[in-house]
Amino acid sequence: QPKRNAAFGSVGRRIPYRVLHVINQDGESLGNMHRADVLRLMDEQGLKLVLLRENVEPPVYRLMTGQQIHEEQLKRAEKKKASPKPGMYVKELSFSSAIAKNDLETKTKQIAQWIEKKYHVKVTVRQAK
Repeated sequence: QPKRNAAFGSVGRRIPYRVLHVINQDGESLGNMHRADVLRLMDEQGLKLVLLRENVEPPVYRLMTGQQIHEEQLKRAEKKKASPKPGMYVKELSFSSAIAKNDLETKTKQIAQWIEKKYHVKVTVRQAK
């Protein structure tokens, strides 16, 4: 059972499959190849092999330069950062209407930090007795 690659990157020379579907660095399909032929091709062209899809028969790999791998990793990191997090964060803050000035300033700074982090902020003001 091959290990699942969590990160996008070169698989090096450890290829758990005998037959691979290979795509070159320009995106053109080279068809199904034996792993020995793929290793020879990697050495000749100075490229690295990256797993694209593992759950198909045969698994799909792509030959890429180190620069292409780095750019793809950056794209995926940006996409992950931009995607919304599961669940919406709601921060709640409550205070009395008789709050001291310095306490109010402290709480407003906290609210500003939460808003910068894109949290939804719910503020409740209780009436002083």
